[in-house]
Amino acid sequence: MPTTQALDAGTERLIAEVRARREQALPARERVVEATLAAATVAAALALALVADSDRAFSLPLAVAFTAAVGIVSRVSFAVGDGRVVPTQLVFVPMLLLLPTPLVPLLVVGGMVASLAGPALRKSMPRERMLLAINDATFALAPAFVLTALGAESPSWPRWPEYIAALAAQFAADTVRETLRSYLAAGVAPRVVLQEMLEVFRIDALLVPIGLLAALAAADAPATALLVLPLVYLLVHFSREREARINQSIEMTRSFRGTALLLRDLLEQDDEYTGHHTEDVVDLSVRVAVRMGVSEAIKRETELGALLHDIGKIHIPDAIINKPGKLDEEEWAIMKTHTILGQRMLDRVGGMLTRVGLLVRASHERYDGGGYPDGLRGEEIPLGARIVAACDSFNAMTTTRSYRKALPVSHAVAELERCSGTQFDPAVVDALLAVIGDPGWTLTVREPADKPATDARLGEGPANVHDAIRA
Repeated sequence: MPTTQALDAGTERLIAEVRARREQALPARERVVEATLAAATVAAALALALVADSDRAFSLPLAVAFTAAVGIVSRVSFAVGDGRVVPTQLVFVPMLLLLPTPLVPLLVVGGMVASLAGPALRKSMPRERMLLAINDATFALAPAFVLTALGAESPSWPRWPEYIAALAAQFAADTVRETLRSYLAAGVAPRVVLQEMLEVFRIDALLVPIGLLAALAAADAPATALLVLPLVYLLVHFSREREARINQSIEMTRSFRGTALLLRDLLEQDDEYTGHHTEDVVDLSVRVAVRMGVSEAIKRETELGALLHDIGKIHIPDAIINKPGKLDEEEWAIMKTHTILGQRMLDRVGGMLTRVGLLVRASHERYDGGGYPDGLRGEEIPLGARIVAACDSFNAMTTTRSYRKALPVSHAVAELERCSGTQFDPAVVDALLAVIGDPGWTLTVREPADKPATDARLGEGPANVHDAIRA
């Protein structure tokens, strides 16, 4: 039975990006946002501690112990998309009910900051990232305020409605805070943040009952609530296992991508034009995939499929690849085998590239079922293959080859429109035309080796029209 489960492409990308950012200084925009929010968090925590009254006596040793426990627990995290889940509820809930509640947010801030003091002092992390720790502690404000306002500052089963209200206030405040924080600091869409917050809330909601039971059991001896800390060791074990699975998944993706780039380099070495053509098709295919709003997994498959869609041509004789003029029936039959040959090559690599091999095989299928090698039609053709087919044909039409000259971009656009619904998926054509029509888009036109590459925009280009595309 497999011991690892591959991450979905979107989560894997987000985790890789977050890891890369951890060792970098905060961008200016994010630094301003985080500093502003941190100042507001500290001010709110101080105001609550100074203004609100509490019937519970303050114990310095107990406060120090719980603050240290927060610091310990905050070092245990599980990656969730662009953020992380920290099991602080195990300690935070007992703190709310066993310490003077108005002081708890300030103590949580202290514990969270202390947890990052070591890396900051060792300079293994930019010190300004301690602002993030302060803002991560903001979750403590809303429930502390609610419990203080409702007078539910001690552990008691009859106060369960107030506890639920406090948890709901925490989730609502966290949603607003993280949505604004991510949007203002990095422009992350609220929809993405909300999806990740749902996972965080699910885990928090599962941990709250454990923290509440610890608080109820420790009502007469508050320090005994810290007996939940051994459970943290178990969570550390699970966290390390998850990190190992994440590392393996990311490394596998890098290996497959490296293999794809190596194969692309071999193709370019064998046929320089085909190599450059591949680069252009990759760029256009990714733009179209993004325009269509496909999932991260489809986007990745499309990118690798575009990168390798011609890899089977390594096995096609150069005399056929570079023949000036049309191919005869025998030569054309050999040419059409390149999609099958490409799939076989990728099947030998295995893993992710096996899925990409299906896309490569289908990259010359037609939407109406008249393509090759399997005569697939419509949505039987993988979406990535439909995207690559349209982008490949457009690039072929607008590039000069050994057997014909390039079409003007405007003529190629007209050909895409004419073949929409027959050769090409209409939705893909619409997205491709939107990319081509973007004022900021420029197509690099590949000329023969003795001519420099030029740029062409919509409506420009050479005037000669060819009557066949060899692809």
